[in-house]
Amino acid sequence: MLSGAEVAEHKTRSSCWVIINSKAYNVTEYLDRHPGGAAILLQYAGQDATVIYEPIHPKGTIERFLEPDKHLGPVDPTTYTPSTSPEDQSAQDRNPEIHDIPRLLSLCFSLDDMERTAQKLLSRPAWVYYHSAADALGALQNNADDWRKIMLRPRVMRNVRRIDTSKTLLGYRVKYPFFIAPAARAGLADEDGELCLARGAAKMGVGYCVSSVASFPHGDISRAFYENYGGSHGTLWFQLYVANEKAVTMERIEAARRGGYKALVITVDSSVVGKREEDERHRAETSAGSLSSSFSQEPPLSPPVDDAARNDQGDPLPLRGVHSSTLNWDDLVWIREAWQNSGPIALKGIQTAEDVALAVEYGIDAVYLSNHGGRQCDDAPSSIQTLLEIRRFYPRIIEDRKIEIYLDGGVRRGADVVKALCLGANAVGLGRPFMYSVAMGNEGVLKAIQLLSEEIETTMRLIGATSMDELSASFVNTKRLELELVDSLGALSLRPQISSKL
Repeated sequence: MLSGAEVAEHKTRSSCWVIINSKAYNVTEYLDRHPGGAAILLQYAGQDATVIYEPIHPKGTIERFLEPDKHLGPVDPTTYTPSTSPEDQSAQDRNPEIHDIPRLLSLCFSLDDMERTAQKLLSRPAWVYYHSAADALGALQNNADDWRKIMLRPRVMRNVRRIDTSKTLLGYRVKYPFFIAPAARAGLADEDGELCLARGAAKMGVGYCVSSVASFPHGDISRAFYENYGGSHGTLWFQLYVANEKAVTMERIEAARRGGYKALVITVDSSVVGKREEDERHRAETSAGSLSSSFSQEPPLSPPVDDAARNDQGDPLPLRGVHSSTLNWDDLVWIREAWQNSGPIALKGIQTAEDVALAVEYGIDAVYLSNHGGRQCDDAPSSIQTLLEIRRFYPRIIEDRKIEIYLDGGVRRGADVVKALCLGANAVGLGRPFMYSVAMGNEGVLKAIQLLSEEIETTMRLIGATSMDELSASFVNTKRLELELVDSLGALSLRPQISSKL
């Protein structure tokens, strides 16, 4: 059995050991392959890293990704100090006066209220991770602003006593036309993390698209969903990040198949990870305050060494290349084969009308318009703007329902959902709002679904619609947003290269 003192001797970039759950691991060669960067590993070099590891990694992660010879064995728990950091404690521990979750929820009348409450409850690292966005926050701001540029056109004198908000999404019936969008690390908000989201989605009959990098094993999440599933409404999808190593991608797809996930949602806008300054600044400040002087000549935030991390072809990975940077349309062939027709396939992260048209050509079942919540390409268009672009350049895609269309980004009100459906979307996803709701546990998730569903019902009655099928462009005025659409020469020149049917 190793001692804490022995582990503490290995606290440099050239020899880096960490302790997780009373076991030591040699992560020296893994530093520049770590998806979260080398800095966080170096921060805990020679120390216990359990407190930062457990909330964001499913069980068995280190066993899968670290070679057996790097597993150094047990460490005598009496010889080292377990990691405890005020930054990693929940705000509830720091502020005992806000333990009363039922009372806090009773004071939430909108998703914005829930966000403000979550900020009080979440630890600083959790809040910064969920809240951050790319560069100068242009795409994030577009997402919020563009919904306000669309006006509703209410019709009156209609019997709206009874309405039907249910929809069929990728072959499965849901009670409401929205779903929980994929987002990583729900375990930062609550110890049950994604399990809270799965239970809430199943109980309330909505869809849940689970992230590839969830805090829990995907089998545990699917069991939580189906244990609470009533059998008539709700659906479970799997969001796929294509990894640099094909074997890892195949493993993820197989886990989705085994778990009973009903659709595969492939994220296509993450060839590299966006520069999320708020999150990176916080991690740099934390690292600077805790790294030992032995790292002073080795900046922990330096880009990966070219020879340290390579893909399956032996090519060096690009800066921020956490996921595959070679993913292309031809890869859909082997991904389909691995999925084995276990359900529909959607592409998430589409941001132009041209790529929607290509998705139709490639036989994709659904496109998911998204700029990743403003976390990837700054100044990317909002998803609702991309939807208007489709309506302008390829109207038949929407008119003939050639492909299902989903979107997310900046949605905070039921009226936003209704606007999207009026313009041809099948349903709308929400990411950050549901991550904030997890800070209040199972009841927080149920509250978020309740608030949004009630707003949808109220908006439908006020505009004079009684079912999803009745929603159409006649209920909205998009003139303000359409004025900002530029007649893209790229889109026009590309049209002849795509099927004339579009």
